[in-house]
Amino acid sequence: MEGIKRVEEIVRLARQKGIRVLTLYTFSTENWNRPPREVSMLMRMLIAVLNKKIKTLSQNGIRLQFIGKKEGIPPAVRKAIHFATQLTKDNKEMVLNLAFNYGGRLEIIEAVKRIAAAIKQSTLKISEIDERLLSQSLYTAGLPDPDLLIRTSGEKRISNFLLWQSSYAEFYFTDKLWPEFDTEEFERALSDFQNRQRRYGGL
Repeated sequence: MEGIKRVEEIVRLARQKGIRVLTLYTFSTENWNRPPREVSMLMRMLIAVLNKKIKTLSQNGIRLQFIGKKEGIPPAVRKAIHFATQLTKDNKEMVLNLAFNYGGRLEIIEAVKRIAAAIKQSTLKISEIDERLLSQSLYTAGLPDPDLLIRTSGEKRISNFLLWQSSYAEFYFTDKLWPEFDTEEFERALSDFQNRQRRYGGL
């Protein structure tokens, strides 16, 4: 499929450019509302792609990581994810972060629950809650916040994606659908980003 080819091309170029972390929104929590037949097809496709491409990723020093809710994912998919992440866990060149069964609001809720449980168990004080603690309680703990968020398909919204982490990210909107988002468009997005002046709320 063209969408999978684009993933391979974008990952390859990102690594060549020295991008340390690349996150792709592959399956949202809302995607379960799609027709069961389509969901089943997407699950089979993910397993097939992981089994076929994981050794190539590993040979190129890419560490595969998944963010999202593990509960509700079919066992066969969880097994493929576990194998892929374990095979690549020691790689250092780049992190390919797949947001799977992911929703930004759910991520924040899950983080709040973990913090509340720690307070209930008296291992955390309310006064100790700060931005750093919440960031470390998210699925993306240990990863830097994104510098650039690219939105394809002509949409002008982020669709429940990295709501906390993207607070100071630069946005790039393109009318191209993902299967049309080629390396040329990726280069254009990176060039546009490099020409911006980031102030992080300052002057």
